[in-house]
Amino acid sequence: MTATATDHVLKRFVADVRQLVPTTAVWAHGSLALGDFQEGRSDLDLIAVVESPPDAAQRERLAGLHQRLLDEEPAAAKLHCSYMPAEALAGADTDHVTWAHATIQERPVTPVTRRELLDGGLTLHGPPPGQLLPPLAPGQLEDYIRRDLREYWLPATDRARLWLQDIWVDLGPLVLARASVTLRDGRLITKGEALTELLALGAPADLVRDIRERRYADPLPLTDAERVRRGERARAFLRDGILNTLGTDAGTDTGTASGI
Repeated sequence: MTATATDHVLKRFVADVRQLVPTTAVWAHGSLALGDFQEGRSDLDLIAVVESPPDAAQRERLAGLHQRLLDEEPAAAKLHCSYMPAEALAGADTDHVTWAHATIQERPVTPVTRRELLDGGLTLHGPPPGQLLPPLAPGQLEDYIRRDLREYWLPATDRARLWLQDIWVDLGPLVLARASVTLRDGRLITKGEALTELLALGAPADLVRDIRERRYADPLPLTDAERVRRGERARAFLRDGILNTLGTDAGTDTGTASGI
């Protein structure tokens, strides 16, 4: 897979989506916009600003568009898109029609995504994010990050079976590293930069190497015993790291993780 394949998918998506719903802008965030994009491994994280909330018929047509892309374009396998009505751009807690993980669902566009867009979102169509998105309120990003660590990731460390999966081992520690930097310095970092931060946070070197190799290389498969041991170390590190990061804000009621 080449960069040309990604460019082709993005151009096709923008052209096709504009035929289905009135579209004001299309932006990319995440690694595609901020750096460290890895062909075939990184998500294509998109936002489409639409004139009004997609109705049932439009939702069905959008699902069809995404399914055709999946069927016809290998580079579209990890393309996600949230459809934000222009009238609702200010509401960080508002659910928006979203294509993710091969299904139409509804979820908010988080303060982290909004900050990514405002800091360096890639404009694929229409005005840039800074012309349409309102700035975040003071403390809004930090409050969201603390809540995400406390209410989502901390409970997840109690669920041992989750940590047998690569996606949890890869994502959890990186979320902690990125959160730590944002809470400390007020800036966002890439996943690649987060790998270096993990070592500074005291993550086991072999765990960091495992995550790095899966992102940038092709590691050998693990045995069942190795997978169990890795999962135990990952969730123990993450739990301790979250508690240290949150301090007295960690609370005692960890609830139940909602899943990735």
